[in-house]
Amino acid sequence: MKNLYCILALLLLSTQFSQARIREVGAGREFSRLQAAASGAQPGDTILIREGVYSGGDFVSNLQGMAEAWITIRAADGESVIFRGNSQAFHLSDPAYVRIKGLVFEGQTGNGVNIDDAATFETPAHHIIFENCEWRSMNATGNNDELKMSGVDTFTVRNCRFLNGSPGGSMIDMVGCHEGTFEDNYFENGGSNCIQAKGGTKNITIQRNFFKNGGARALNIGGSTGLQFFRDDNPTYEAAQIRVYANVFEGSMTPIAFVGAVNCEVVNNTIIRPERWAIRILQETTESGFLSCGNNTFRNNIVVFGNTGQPAINIGPNTAPETFTFSNNLWFNPDNTSWSGPNTPVSELSRILNQDPQFAGTNYLLKETSPAIGKGFTMSEPKTDFFKKPFSANRSIGAIEAETISGIANNDIQVEFLKISPNPAHDELSLFVRTNSDVIILDISGRKMWSGKVENIQLQIAKHTLCM
Repeated sequence: MKNLYCILALLLLSTQFSQARIREVGAGREFSRLQAAASGAQPGDTILIREGVYSGGDFVSNLQGMAEAWITIRAADGESVIFRGNSQAFHLSDPAYVRIKGLVFEGQTGNGVNIDDAATFETPAHHIIFENCEWRSMNATGNNDELKMSGVDTFTVRNCRFLNGSPGGSMIDMVGCHEGTFEDNYFENGGSNCIQAKGGTKNITIQRNFFKNGGARALNIGGSTGLQFFRDDNPTYEAAQIRVYANVFEGSMTPIAFVGAVNCEVVNNTIIRPERWAIRILQETTESGFLSCGNNTFRNNIVVFGNTGQPAINIGPNTAPETFTFSNNLWFNPDNTSWSGPNTPVSELSRILNQDPQFAGTNYLLKETSPAIGKGFTMSEPKTDFFKKPFSANRSIGAIEAETISGIANNDIQVEFLKISPNPAHDELSLFVRTNSDVIILDISGRKMWSGKVENIQLQIAKHTLCM
C-alpha cells in the first residue's frame, strides 16, 4: 500500500509539471506586466516577456517553484526586454526556485532589482539564478544598489553585466546571504562597491569575473550593518568564508577590502594599478562579541601597484592583521624599479618582488618567460583559471594559467581583451571582447558558426542562432 501511495504521488506531480505554461507579457499579450503574470504562476511555468520597454515597479510575493520544476522569467529569444526607470525594476519577496534570464535594467532611482526573504529570517529566499542579464546606468546617487539581496541562500549570478552603479551604492549588495556564486560577470564603473558581502554573509564564491574601475572598494568583503538586519541571532562577523578566485581587477580605489571579515581567501587573481591601495584591512562593526577582522588569506595574486602616494596595504584599528596569511604573490611597481615592496603585516613566504609579470599584450596572458609561471602555492581551489582552464599542478601566480588560449585567430583586428566561455562550447557560447570589430566564430573544422559586429559587449550566442 505504501508503494502505491508513492506511485500515486509521483503521478500527481508528473501531471502538475506536464501542465507547465508559458505566460506571455507584453503589448497585446495575456499579461501587460510581470506582476500580473507572476501572481498566478505555478512550478514549472515560464513567464516569457516580449520585446519592449517596461516601466518596472512590480512587487511579487511568494513566487515559488520546486526543485523539480523551477519558475523561469526570461526575455523571448532574440528580443530586447528593458525595465527602465521607477524606483526599482521589480521586487521579489520570499521567492524560491526562480531563474531570471536575458533582462536589462536601467535608470532605477532606488535598487535596480530587489530580492529578499520578506524579513522572515528563519525562511530565507533560496535557489535563485540570474543569467545573461544587464544592469546599467542607475539614476540614483545615494546608497542604492543595482542588485540588492537580503536573506538569500543558494543562488548564482552568472554571465551578467553591471555598468555605471550609483555613486553611493553597490552593484551587488548582500545582507545575510549564504551559499552563493558569482561567476563570469563583467563589472565597470562601480560606485562604492561592485560586490559587497555583509550582515553575516557566508560561504560565497566570486570567480572568473572582470572588474574595471570598481569604485571605492571593488570587493567589500564585509562592511557595516545594523544589528537588526543580520540573518543571525548572535552575529560575530560581517562576512565569513568568502572565496575570491581567478578574477581580473583593473583600477578602482581599492580592489580588495577585508572589513570585519574572517576566514576568507583571495587566491589567484590579477590586480592592475589600483588608484590608492591594493588591500584594506578594516573593522567597522565593533559591538561586543564581534571578531576582529582576521584569519584571512591573500595568496598567488599578481599585483601591479604604481606610485599612488599610499602604501599597498591600508590597516585600520581594531583588526587582527597579524593573523593574515600572505604567500606566493608577485608584486610589481613599474613606476619604481627600487620599490621595497608592500607593507604586509606579516612576513610573506615565496614573495616575488618587483619583477615584471610579462603580460602578453593587454589581456594578461603570461609570456613563456614570465616569473609567475609555476610559482604559485599548491591549492585545491580554485581548480580553473579566468578562462576555465585547469590550473597546472605547479600553478602559475595570477588569474590566468600559462598558455591558456590557443586556436583563437585575431590577426586582422586589434583585440584589447577577449574571453570565450565555455571553450569548447556546445549549447551556448559566451563571448566577451573589448574591441569594435567584425567577429567570425569557426568550429574546429573551420566551418563558420556565427558572425556579427561586436562593440565592447558580452554576447550570449545560443545554439539555435549558430549557422550550422
